[in-house]
Amino acid sequence: MNLEFDVVELGPADHPEIGEKAPDFTRPLVNDEFWEDASLSELTDAGPVVLVFHTMDGDFPATYIWQEIRDRGWEEYDAEIVGLSVSSPYEHSRFLEEWDMEAFRLFSDPQNGVAERYGISHDLDGMAGIEEPRPAVFVVDESRTIRNGWVATEWPEFPPYDDIEAAIEEL
Repeated sequence: MNLEFDVVELGPADHPEIGEKAPDFTRPLVNDEFWEDASLSELTDAGPVVLVFHTMDGDFPATYIWQEIRDRGWEEYDAEIVGLSVSSPYEHSRFLEEWDMEAFRLFSDPQNGVAERYGISHDLDGMAGIEEPRPAVFVVDESRTIRNGWVATEWPEFPPYDDIEAAIEEL
């Protein structure tokens, strides 16, 4: 198979592990119509959360990941599915509308501070000073304990959707 791009090793990550408490944060949480500041702890107070870190909106891995989540019907699970990337609230609103993903909300973290706290930040190749989160998924219960996690080790790499679904079903 001749790929039009190089596969890139992302190197080690220092991310939270299964059984550890997910770091809390507050950022703008965006739907297709508006946004407001929200924290992870506010979301977990209402129930389990699946936190999907993704590349910037419009990048093919982000589009592919969210289309797969949408097509698998993750919004039907008893957990809130939210994303997080460096994209602005405006970009998130357009992304959600364009790809018919009104069932989901996305955190906006343009300075990439949340990915840094989670130990999954990486430099964009060839762009000095520009970072974004590497793709990662954390299944977090009501006490903010990580019940399942996956972090990409190369770019592009996609989540093990079946394994994550099984973890969501166990909540």
